[in-house]
Amino acid sequence: MSHNNSVTQPMQNPFTDYLRSIAHLDAESISMIEERTREVFFPKGHIISAAGTVSRNAYFLIEGEARSFYTNFSGKTITWTFHFNRPVSNIKNLLIVDYKSFLNGQPASLTNETLSDIRAIQIRKSDLDYTLEHSLLCERAMRKVSDQSFIVAYDRAFTLLTMSATERYQKMLQEEPHLLEMFSNQYIASYLGITPQSMSRIRRNYIS
Repeated sequence: MSHNNSVTQPMQNPFTDYLRSIAHLDAESISMIEERTREVFFPKGHIISAAGTVSRNAYFLIEGEARSFYTNFSGKTITWTFHFNRPVSNIKNLLIVDYKSFLNGQPASLTNETLSDIRAIQIRKSDLDYTLEHSLLCERAMRKVSDQSFIVAYDRAFTLLTMSATERYQKMLQEEPHLLEMFSNQYIASYLGITPQSMSRIRRNYIS
């Protein structure tokens, strides 16, 4: 049963507004994108896409919060990234998608879950492929989106692989302190790759 109530947006599309802010798009390219995207709604607690399935859609968040997570070798759930577009965030406008699955058609490693009711722009892989094939300007714009996603993913992987739990906590305080106010200790701990108890201990030591 689908929880997805779709509403077309012929007059305004936040996704094209964003693309226009990072790259030049002419009227024809904008029209091509808007004809092949749509606004969708998902309720809180909805699994947008699950690990083990192929990601055939990407989502540009308009309102609300979501997260991408995976399960590691020991069965622990790790939050890969939080999705929200607020002025306080230094990481904005990331598409909600397992990029590898979206690009190669193989089963995804990430599960994408809503943490609140959300509104988003849905981009189907087939429609994106058509747009990129027929518009050089769209291809250039999407390359910038992909470049940003790669940089964020690289930094995230480097953080998890090379930093201690305390160092990851300090990095979060320096770069993303707003996360502590937005999300529960459970989600923050999973983002840091530790237990809530370990995070509480690190927080106490850091304050003292």
